[in-house]
Amino acid sequence: MNVPRNLDPKDIQVHLANFKAEKYIDGWAALWDKGDSLPWDRGFPNPALEDALVQRAGTIGGPLTQDAQGQSYRRKALVPGCGRGVDVLLLASFGYDAYGLEYSATAVEVCKKEEAENHSWYRVRDQSVGRGKVTFVQGDFFDDAWLQNIGVPRNGFDIVYDYTFFCALRPELRPKWALRHTELLAPSPAGNLICLEFPRHKDPLAAGPPYPSPSEAYMEHLSHPGEEIAYNDKGLIKPDPLREPSTAGLERVAHWQPERTHEVGQGENGVIYDRVSIWRRRN
Repeated sequence: MNVPRNLDPKDIQVHLANFKAEKYIDGWAALWDKGDSLPWDRGFPNPALEDALVQRAGTIGGPLTQDAQGQSYRRKALVPGCGRGVDVLLLASFGYDAYGLEYSATAVEVCKKEEAENHSWYRVRDQSVGRGKVTFVQGDFFDDAWLQNIGVPRNGFDIVYDYTFFCALRPELRPKWALRHTELLAPSPAGNLICLEFPRHKDPLAAGPPYPSPSEAYMEHLSHPGEEIAYNDKGLIKPDPLREPSTAGLERVAHWQPERTHEVGQGENGVIYDRVSIWRRRN
């Protein structure tokens, strides 16, 4: 599969510095309009997601389920900031009705092209289950308009997959990011947020994106959605042992080192720094 020319991370950082506050997402859209690719885009799904869908199916749940009347239906999966849409197509190949969200109209067209040109690459994993529906939609993750466009209510997604979305956001947006997940996930235990934590090994004071994203950052923000989380002068979370998790937050139900991941999540000699975590609503 062909991968577009990767931009240098420093060029991305310089570019995004020109887009302040709420204009930040417009900076990402402008990058897409240039036709280049992000430096962590490999052009195919991260194998850690594929392995999770196979090996952790008992936790995540399969693509088919039944409603209260006993009618079978496909569970819905969302990939916010889906990039070229490769993870969306992978989820659909497992049988989920998969939705890819991008703020950029150009990115949505790239996703549709990826589906048209490489559909056969995403083979159906189980013929008895079949392929799920693929929907790419343009919209702002933090706004409800795109939900209305696709006819999905709040708390309507059984799976949300976050790989290079959390690390792409400026840290001041992380409380809002965590709160939004509580609004999108279906009630527990049906709703599962799958985070592929990256980059965990980056210097906490290094510039982003991708912003350093240690496991502790996911834990604190998702346990206290919408709340400001303190970071110290070394760029690390300031732990508060007396602080209780929010009853409106998410709880981590699984956390592991994947056997496979993209090279950008590895160190020397193939040491894997990435981690996978699964989260559910507490209430």
